[in-house]
Amino acid sequence: MADSGSEDIAVIGNTDLTPSESENNLKNTMVEKGTSLLKRMEIGVAEAEKRTGKNAVNMQETYTVYLIETRPVDAASEGTNPVPDSLWRRYSEFELLRNYLLVAYPFVVVPPLPEKRAEFVWHKLTADNMDPDFVERRRVGLENFLLRVASHPVLSNDKIFYSFLTEENGWKETVFETGFQAKADSRLKALNATFRVKNPDKRFAEMKHYGDELQSVISQLLRVRARAADRLYGVYKVHGNYGRVFSEWSAIEKEMGDGLQSAGHHMDAYAASVDDILEEEEHYADQLKEYLFYADAVRAVCRKHELTQFELEMAAQDLTSKKQQREELATGTVRTFSLKGMTSKLFGQETPEQREAKLKMLETQIEEGEELVKERNAECDEYVKSAWVDIERFKEQKDHDLREALISYAIMQISMCKKGIQVWNNAKECFSKM
Repeated sequence: MADSGSEDIAVIGNTDLTPSESENNLKNTMVEKGTSLLKRMEIGVAEAEKRTGKNAVNMQETYTVYLIETRPVDAASEGTNPVPDSLWRRYSEFELLRNYLLVAYPFVVVPPLPEKRAEFVWHKLTADNMDPDFVERRRVGLENFLLRVASHPVLSNDKIFYSFLTEENGWKETVFETGFQAKADSRLKALNATFRVKNPDKRFAEMKHYGDELQSVISQLLRVRARAADRLYGVYKVHGNYGRVFSEWSAIEKEMGDGLQSAGHHMDAYAASVDDILEEEEHYADQLKEYLFYADAVRAVCRKHELTQFELEMAAQDLTSKKQQREELATGTVRTFSLKGMTSKLFGQETPEQREAKLKMLETQIEEGEELVKERNAECDEYVKSAWVDIERFKEQKDHDLREALISYAIMQISMCKKGIQVWNNAKECFSKM
């Protein structure tokens, strides 16, 4: 594909996935550049297309691809308006990108993808993920995901993300070469840390709990909205029945016929408008769903902190144990019951040479342990600092987005009510003229 203007867009690499190095490099780049990728590049998902092909096991499948278009912002400001660079991506490739970002930037609340299959839908909508209306809504959601990442002060500077937008071939291979899959934390490991960490950070524990509650509240809100949409759909369709009855009635009346027929037309028009209104409702529902999925991203950041804290505690505990062993070996006293202590009593003490060799080995292990604890402490402190900065950024974004979405939703509801009142005022006028 074309590569016009790409030289002007600075992107830094992050293929080694070493947390402290990648964080520092990205922070330095942000200070130098001071801008996100979105301020330098226009990004959009222009359309979706259904295709048929063979999958990895040579089975025929139908899938959807999405056209990503990019163009340097400078070109638009200079009035040249060149044809945008473009490439096609499958939903699974968006998933791969996000999974990479989750591993590479565990301290970031990574933007979620739109749902893979329709959830919380009212009865008229299909749950088929190949349905054109659903595919269109997912296209909008994928574009929103790219814009979220491209406007993020850290994620937007990642070179893998940039290649996702600009390199059609070889992108997957580049991602897998980072080895991010091997560095992903297992669920069992994270669960173990959750239950065994002794000194959890109160802020992260509260934030994790907030993520649980946010997901629960939004789930309930979406279910209520789906039920309300069902009821609204029924109300509008009943007005269509009014229209039919008034029209039939007008056919048998001479003096009242025109008025009844006009009232029927108003009812029919009102009933026919329900599809557009509920389509707009789905748009607001998708905004809420984004934060339903964001809740899990928040919890992921908190779980990673638990794991970091747990690793620090395990290193400190191991160091304490080694120091105790050194003291026992040096003094010849055993403070706590151990199999080794019992063995010594039963079979005799070790020779001075053996004790000296063990002491030397313990000294080496203690030095290594102290260095490890120091490293773990630094990693934990750095993680807390970076993660909390991003959590604060997320909270500000969330408050703004949800406030705007709820206000817009309320305005839409007011508009619908006014429309209903207007229909009946029009009907009243029709009846008055009979």
